[in-house]
Amino acid sequence: MKQIQVRLRPEEAYNEEDLLQTIRKVTNNKSLLTSDFSILKRSIDARKKQVVVQLEVLLLEGETPPLSDWSFDRLKNVCSNEEVVIIGAGPAGLFAALKAIEKGLKPIVIERGKDVRARRRDLADINKNNIVNPDSNYCFGEGGAGTYSDGKLYTRSKKRGDVKRILEILVAFGATPDILIDAHPHIGTNKLPKLIQSIREKIIECGGDVRFNSRMTDLIIQSGQLKAIEINGNEKITAKAFVLATGHSARDVFHLLKKHQVKQEAKPFALGVRVEHSQNLIDRIQYRCDSSGRGAYLPAASYSLVEQVNYKGKDVGVFSFCMCPGGFIVPSATAPGEVVVNGMSPSRRDSKFSNSGIVVSVDETDFIKYKEYEELAGLMFQSEVEQRACVLAGGTQAAPAQKVRDFVDRKVSSSLLETSYQPGLVSSDMWDVLPEKIAYVLSKGFVQFGKKMNGYFTNEAQIVGVESRTSSPVRIPRDKETLTHPEISNLYPCGEGAGYAGGIVSAAMDGEKVIEAYVLNKA
Repeated sequence: MKQIQVRLRPEEAYNEEDLLQTIRKVTNNKSLLTSDFSILKRSIDARKKQVVVQLEVLLLEGETPPLSDWSFDRLKNVCSNEEVVIIGAGPAGLFAALKAIEKGLKPIVIERGKDVRARRRDLADINKNNIVNPDSNYCFGEGGAGTYSDGKLYTRSKKRGDVKRILEILVAFGATPDILIDAHPHIGTNKLPKLIQSIREKIIECGGDVRFNSRMTDLIIQSGQLKAIEINGNEKITAKAFVLATGHSARDVFHLLKKHQVKQEAKPFALGVRVEHSQNLIDRIQYRCDSSGRGAYLPAASYSLVEQVNYKGKDVGVFSFCMCPGGFIVPSATAPGEVVVNGMSPSRRDSKFSNSGIVVSVDETDFIKYKEYEELAGLMFQSEVEQRACVLAGGTQAAPAQKVRDFVDRKVSSSLLETSYQPGLVSSDMWDVLPEKIAYVLSKGFVQFGKKMNGYFTNEAQIVGVESRTSSPVRIPRDKETLTHPEISNLYPCGEGAGYAGGIVSAAMDGEKVIEAYVLNKA
């Protein structure tokens, strides 16, 4: 087998016959068939005037194309086997459950929220009626925060596990095979619920258990061992291993751990806003096309921006986060009295809006005001900003907002633009909403971003606040070898909430990793 690189116009790359003719020409083989090659990687190069699609192509030369290393044959019935309790049904928890089945363990998955179908009613309540259910929302429920927020699968965490394996498992459960070749794979919030449901059904089919509306309310710790957990205040579940995969927004879990003096650490994270442009504007900037648009073959353009801003003698990072081309801004509060925003995109990325988190790095020096809360200082800092955003925007799920140039000029916008954010926007001075450092660094960052992307810094865009759940403000430590908590045996901190992942794929890999560690520890 031989590997070649091919650069094509978009209309050639996404047209099967044109692609075949191009590869025939490159290989000087007029009899080549589509079955004689496979695409390994696909990416868009928009650096020059002519946008091209770059393909890495594997010429099979009569051999069989590489098969997936993963199949359902790995999953056997474990209904009578040793149980492992997995707290949280996000990507870390669900992939921990699948790995447990592979290793001959029976997973008991405990999820505070509802299944993906039932969650929809609670999401509608947030968007239409400003009602936040603290156990079922955009962050909590089957599939975790990723299910109804976006489904981007890009990760830099290749050293933590097998990215290809995670993508192959997702394809086996219904994701498009395109995620195996796209440089920035994406499933889409409209397709993720069915995929997540399929994973749950397979876990149950193999003898595992998935329990919804089951919130962990207490820990039973004896002589440095986690012996059991309490569910809903009245039921105890015992096991030899507990995987804590509750996500970055389960604040009650962090408070519960603190109550039991389980060691935790404040960690840096990032906080800022969502910026919303029209997708047409971002397409024009990135693809250098005219106002008629990008055409039928190019996907909605995205961007990635980063800058360092000097604030009181110290360089502070400001960067784009979770960019959602053709997407929507959604309300991601997990309790009444707070406003939190996030972004999502459907699989087709066909919304007329583009949005991205633009966030500023924060660390322990920003939490000094909350030092009495010790390891939860960052959490309290985060929470105060969200509550202030809610108060200043009127006490509902409407979000404070300001046009981008107006924000930099310290001018309250006399009117706001059309938005994808369903609960609505309230024109506000975002300098009142955000901590002074965050606002200052953002204002300088937007000016610099405008120099990198001509047309980005404009009053044709608006900022919406606050984007505060970028990652967990707390890290739950674990031993590097055993992956158990260093002081509480049987407890396996895992995924985003414990500070060991930053998205669907890295969380899934971490879920697998802790199960493998448990099996190794038993041996």
